[in-house]
Amino acid sequence: MDPQSAKLIAAGLAAIAVLGPGIGLGVLFGNAVSAIGRNPSASGEIKSTTLFYFALIEALALFALGMAFILKSS
Repeated sequence: MDPQSAKLIAAGLAAIAVLGPGIGLGVLFGNAVSAIGRNPSASGEIKSTTLFYFALIEALALFALGMAFILKSS
């Protein structure tokens, strides 16, 4: 296997890592909507916590995409 093929395979595998944060975001927002539906008076606290965790999860996805692009371009 030549090095260029190995780089492309590695970039593809790094891009697969975006699936985890995608699933995590779905679970996070699904549970947030459910929690707000059960206790509407706590919606402010739930929303702020949800946005904080959204930023953390999204950062993981951006790191994975960044690694994929770095592997592809090198």
